[in-house]
Amino acid sequence: MTKHWQKTARGTALTVLEGVFEQGAFSNLALKQELNRSALGDQDKALVTELVYGTVSRKITLEWYLSHYIADRDTLDSWVYSLLMLSLYQLLYLDKIPHRAVVHEAVSLAKQRKAGADKFVNAILRKILDGALPEIETIKRVNKRYSVQYSLPVWLVGYLIDVYGLERALKIFESLLLRSKASVRVTQPERFEEIMTATGSRPSVLAKHGLVKDQGHFAGTDYFKTGALAIQDETSQLVAPTLALKGDEFVLDACAAPGGKTVHMASYLNQGRVIALDLYEHKLALIRENAERLGLSDKVETQVLDAREVHRIFGPDTFDKILVDAPCSGIGLIRRKPDIRYNKQLSDFKELQVLQLSILDSVCQTLKKDGIITYSTCTITPEENVQVVEQFLARHPEFEQVTLSHEKKEIMVNGCLMITPELYQTDGFFIAQFRRKM
Repeated sequence: MTKHWQKTARGTALTVLEGVFEQGAFSNLALKQELNRSALGDQDKALVTELVYGTVSRKITLEWYLSHYIADRDTLDSWVYSLLMLSLYQLLYLDKIPHRAVVHEAVSLAKQRKAGADKFVNAILRKILDGALPEIETIKRVNKRYSVQYSLPVWLVGYLIDVYGLERALKIFESLLLRSKASVRVTQPERFEEIMTATGSRPSVLAKHGLVKDQGHFAGTDYFKTGALAIQDETSQLVAPTLALKGDEFVLDACAAPGGKTVHMASYLNQGRVIALDLYEHKLALIRENAERLGLSDKVETQVLDAREVHRIFGPDTFDKILVDAPCSGIGLIRRKPDIRYNKQLSDFKELQVLQLSILDSVCQTLKKDGIITYSTCTITPEENVQVVEQFLARHPEFEQVTLSHEKKEIMVNGCLMITPELYQTDGFFIAQFRRKM
C-alpha cells in the first residue's frame, strides 16, 4: 500500500533516488516507472523530474557539502542521506522554491517515514542555512576541485583533460550540467514550418530536419502521435543520411534498439528493407512499435541476434549498407543520463573497444563489394572512436575509410564526424564510415 509521503512530489523523487543510489537503477527508467504509476499532476511531475535529474547530476557536489555537516554518513539510514541531498539540491540550485518550504517538506517526509528522523533532518538543514557554505575553491588538488565543482569522478576529470586539454575539457564539464534540449526529427519535411510554429520550437543547427526547444514534451503532441515527428537527438539524426540510401537497398542495423536510426533509414526506402537486430525481444518490440507509428512496418524486419554472430547467420555479399551503432560507454549522454558518470570506469573504454571491433569484424563479412558500413557511438573517448577506426582498417585491408563532411567544419575530425557536448549542447556523438573496396 502506498504511504502518504510516497504520493507527494518529493516523496516520489526520493523513491526514484533510492532506486538509483542504492539499487543501481537507471535514473531515466526509474523515473519513468514512478511517474507512470503516480497520480501527480503535470506540474508536480515536472518538479519530480527536476529534482531527480538535478540531484543525480550534482551528487558529488552535494556529498562534498554534506560532508562538512555530517561526521559519518554510514551511521544514517540511506534514505535520510538521499533526502538531505534532495533538499540541499533545492536550497542551492532552485531559486523559485522558498527555503522554508524545502525544510518543511523534508521534515514532514522524514517524520512520516521514521520517528525521530525529522529532528535530525531539520537540524542539518537549519545548520546549512544559518551559516556560510564551505567554498569549493579551497580544495587544493586541482582535479579534485573540478570533480566537486562539476560533479564528475576524479578519474573522468583527469581523463577528459588529458584527451581534450584543460580549456576544452572545462567547457565540456560545464555543458554537462546544463538541461538537455528536447529534440525531434520531422518525418514530413513539407510540414516543417507548420510544426515548428505549432510546437514553439526552432530548427536544429546540425540536423536538416531537426527541431529543438529548451524544454517541452514533443511526445504529447498530435504530430508525434500521427507519425509526423520522431523523437531523436540532433546528433543521432546525422547517422542515416551518411548511408546515402537510394531506396532499394538491403540494410542491416546491427545494434538497433531502441530503433530511432532504424526507422530513419527505413524512411529512405521504397523497395528496400532494414533488418534490425538486438539481443532482446522486448527491445525489438519497441522498434516494431516505432515503425508502425511512422507507417514503416513494411520496411523493417526484426531479429533477435548478437551482432557478433551476424556472419554465422547471413552469408557473404548479403547487405548493401550496414549500420553499426555500437554498444559504448555513453559518455556523450551524461547530460541526459546523469548516472552514467558514476557507473563507468577507465577500463570500460578498452573492454568496449574489443566488443566494438568484434561486431565490425563479423558484419563486414556480409557486406557486398562497394558496400558501406557506418560506425557510430554516443561517446567521446578515443578508445571507442578513432582507435576503433584505425584498428578496423589495419585488420581489414579490403576496406577503406570514407571521408564524411558537414557544413559545421568544427565537427569534422580526421574524416569522421565528432561532436562533443559543449559545441551545440547536444549529445556527444561520433560517426565514421568504411567502404569495401575488394
